[in-house]
Amino acid sequence: MGRYLLLWEVDKARIPVDRKERGVGWGLLMSMVRQDREKGISKDWGTFVGETNGYDVVEGTEIEILKMTAQYVPYVSFKAYPIASESQVNEMIKALSG
Repeated sequence: MGRYLLLWEVDKARIPVDRKERGVGWGLLMSMVRQDREKGISKDWGTFVGETNGYDVVEGTEIEILKMTAQYVPYVSFKAYPIASESQVNEMIKALSG
C-alpha cells in the first residue's frame, strides 16, 4: 500500500455563477471528501485559501486511489506524487552507506 500527495484543482469552467448553486456543488464535493476520510483513504485534506485547489494525502493501492480520484471527474483534476516516509529515506541512506 502506498502513500500519495494529491494536488487537486476544481475546473473553474464548471463552477456555477449562481451563489446558491455553487454552495450546493461545494457541499456535494465536501460530502465526497468526508466519505473518503471515513473509508480511511484520505488522511489529510485541505484547500489553499482563496483558491480553487488544494491537497489530499491518501493511502491505498494504486487501484484504490484510481477509484477514489475517478469519482471526482470531470469536476476536479489531480496530480499525484508518491511519498517516501522518513524510515524509507533512512533505509536508502543505510544502503548507500554500505
